[in-house]
Amino acid sequence: MSTDYASSLERPLVNPIARFTLALFGFLPASLALLLLRLALAMPFYKSGLTRWDGWFNLSFGTKALFTDEYRLHVFGQEIPFPQPELVATMASTAEIVLPILLALGFLTRYAALGLLCMTAVIQLTYPDGWQNFHLPWATMALAIMAFGPGQISLDRLVGFDGWRAGRRPF
Repeated sequence: MSTDYASSLERPLVNPIARFTLALFGFLPASLALLLLRLALAMPFYKSGLTRWDGWFNLSFGTKALFTDEYRLHVFGQEIPFPQPELVATMASTAEIVLPILLALGFLTRYAALGLLCMTAVIQLTYPDGWQNFHLPWATMALAIMAFGPGQISLDRLVGFDGWRAGRRPF
């Protein structure tokens, strides 16, 4: 299969639309797009995580109150409180800081994207009306990162964690 792909790159494009598309968009590196995608997904989670802490390792009172009194899981028409809200608040707040940093650096990128996808699913259950403006784009970005990997501008590529090999088709 890789020889078919390599030979297809050597043949000139006959289709005029394909030639025009390549001329117009061929200069755009996929690595840049993947870097911007990673940063776009990391930004809202990281900014939210910054609001959850009062200094180092001290969860804010507001965060504890939100998870204890305000946040509810909306499942099958029921509003279910979070079990052990302080533990869940600590775990979620830590994940909102750590996972975006990993994503921005491109380190353990696919796992960080999976973690943010899981967080998005829980957020969707907590705020079911936010799917169109927030949750759907977040989930789509996380799935794209999981599918296509971190790109060349990443620590994963540098240390070989993304499974990339020279000569292998990246997508």
